[in-house]
Amino acid sequence: MAANQWGIVPAFKLQILTGGHYLGAGTTRATGVVDTFKGALYTAGSSMTPLGYTTYAGSTASEVTGTGYTAGGATVTNATAPLLYSSTATWTPSASLVWSGVTISNFDTLGIYNSTQSGNGVALIWLGGAQTVISGTFTVSMPTPGATTSLIQIA
Repeated sequence: MAANQWGIVPAFKLQILTGGHYLGAGTTRATGVVDTFKGALYTAGSSMTPLGYTTYAGSTASEVTGTGYTAGGATVTNATAPLLYSSTATWTPSASLVWSGVTISNFDTLGIYNSTQSGNGVALIWLGGAQTVISGTFTVSMPTPGATTSLIQIA
């Protein structure tokens, strides 16, 4: 088993039912506020190990640090509306997350959270093992939207 756990944050499931997240283009609160989502990178084998997906909320604890990396992570492009495929509701960010000109090391998890809503966690994605980037670009490609391919799938 990997050092960190990954999956949809359980609280996210409840929060979407109670209007806690507005995903996709054109979805706003009654106040006209559009939610901003962020993707942050977390260290492998950190003090948060295993990174508790059941309690995850955007946090700088155990977040990577390094040249060119901004605490809190990168903004998730949220231009694709959630989709419904038969009985499966889905959402995928509309662009890859890219960190350019960074030197960061020993990270293995991407955390996606709603920075508009007190850092409410959405999902943790394990990156397949410890990663290191030296004066380069790190990209997390987003999957193609689909019933079985979207980043978030709720059946």
